[in-house]
Amino acid sequence: MKSWFKLVFQTLKVFILFTGCTILFYYGIMWVNEEYQDYHRYDEPRGSAVKVSASGTSEESGWFDRLILFYKNGE
Repeated sequence: MKSWFKLVFQTLKVFILFTGCTILFYYGIMWVNEEYQDYHRYDEPRGSAVKVSASGTSEESGWFDRLILFYKNGE
């Protein structure tokens, strides 16, 4: 009888620990979600922003030239 009670008590402790960690993880994920919910990545930049993809040369390079440049520079 004592062994059975000890087994039930150990199982109950593990269940409570698992449930507590699961609830803590859930509310942590919800907090991160609320933190970044109003973060707009694709808004127009303010101030004196410069377009990054502007080409320095006047000639247009094709997709193959861009691919070779990608492989050469590793970027």
